Amino acid sequence: MSSAASRPTAGPFDRGHTDDLMAFLTASPTPYHAVATAAERLDKAGFHRVEETAAWDGTTGGKYVVRGGAIIAWFVPEGAAPHTPYRIVGAHTDSPNLRVKPKPDMGTQGWRQVAVEIYGGPLLNSWLDRDLGLAGRLTLRDGSQTLVNIDRPLLRVPQLAVHLDRGVNDGMKLERQRHMQPIWGLGPVHEGDLIAFVAEEAGVDAEDVTGWDLMVSAIEAPAYLGRDRELLAGPRMDNLISVHAAVAALIAVAGRDDLAYIPVLAAFDHEENGSEADTGAQGPLLGNVLERSVYARGGAYEDRARSLAGSVCLSSDVGHAVHPNYTERHDPTHHPRPNGGPILKVNVNQRYATDGAGRAAFAAACEKAGVPWQSFVSNNDMPCGTTIGPITAARHGITTFDIGIACLSMHSARELCGADDPYLLANALVAFLEG
Repeated sequence: MSSAASRPTAGPFDRGHTDDLMAFLTASPTPYHAVATAAERLDKAGFHRVEETAAWDGTTGGKYVVRGGAIIAWFVPEGAAPHTPYRIVGAHTDSPNLRVKPKPDMGTQGWRQVAVEIYGGPLLNSWLDRDLGLAGRLTLRDGSQTLVNIDRPLLRVPQLAVHLDRGVNDGMKLERQRHMQPIWGLGPVHEGDLIAFVAEEAGVDAEDVTGWDLMVSAIEAPAYLGRDRELLAGPRMDNLISVHAAVAALIAVAGRDDLAYIPVLAAFDHEENGSEADTGAQGPLLGNVLERSVYARGGAYEDRARSLAGSVCLSSDVGHAVHPNYTERHDPTHHPRPNGGPILKVNVNQRYATDGAGRAAFAAACEKAGVPWQSFVSNNDMPCGTTIGPITAARHGITTFDIGIACLSMHSARELCGADDPYLLANALVAFLEG
């Protein structure tokens, strides 16, 4: 537990939530691990996994669906009508990183290397000269899958010494193909070595491994930072902070039968490369789950239409804190700061889905939770990122707004935020899900 005092709120979470986040980050080096960790927590809270291939019934209680690196969970209170609307917290499980290619074994000059592809938009220099692990999932010949997490120093992307690049401090350019292939040892290169090694680590026969989704992971543990430990540094905070908070918030409201809405967690994969996947926000997963829940409770198309028309989605993703060394890159009147509470993200060109109604809904949730909040808008001369918010709004016709917490070093192998902000976010999510 941090020595720093928690900020009092009306919600159930305090700095202990941030301590728990650190454990969640460590246990979740890939989207598949994040989903498995979330599912384990939901199981302990009395939720039940339902299979997409099975028939669903209209029973009440907590349920969830897993597909790859995505998870949708919801709680149906007693007395919920087929047209009962949803309150959805959306997030994503993936982070920018380096992912293993189909033919991973490579090397030169006596070095053994791993062939990787760049996933999403990482800060490439943040992966240099860092001890790295390897994690992901293996698919076996019988179609079963197993997770693997080699969370010890295994790989390294070595930077060229300054003696051989005298101008490096005047500007470094990394070529994605030539300069980002990590080393993992010495000796001759043999095809199949890496997968054989990973299979042994996973406790399966290498001959049975016919597919893999493996990625490089930063293994340095999350840590409190600063004189008063008021900051938190760690890997994959974009966007596991939101996933962790949403799981905690859903569990906190589950079991209540006075809910006017059905609370939902929707954590998607592949947000960092556009969400175009069967597990992404552009895919059919969320819509299928919401519709099937309506129909399982005896509803018809009219009930589905009424339910979605009354639903609200809060899209939670990290945002930019004002950077003390680059203040000119930020809007001059909007300077989100760490530990200032969650941020409402606004862009009139619909890179974020927030409008005035969304602002009011967010303000009401924060007021109810006793949580401070801030606003974020991009400098007009800077391009604005986007989230799953506009996708969800457009695809499902659901009123949506975008929020997050303020951080530095977004898309780095190791990011930074205020240590109070994770639990302030979680408390705001509880108030939102309660309606």
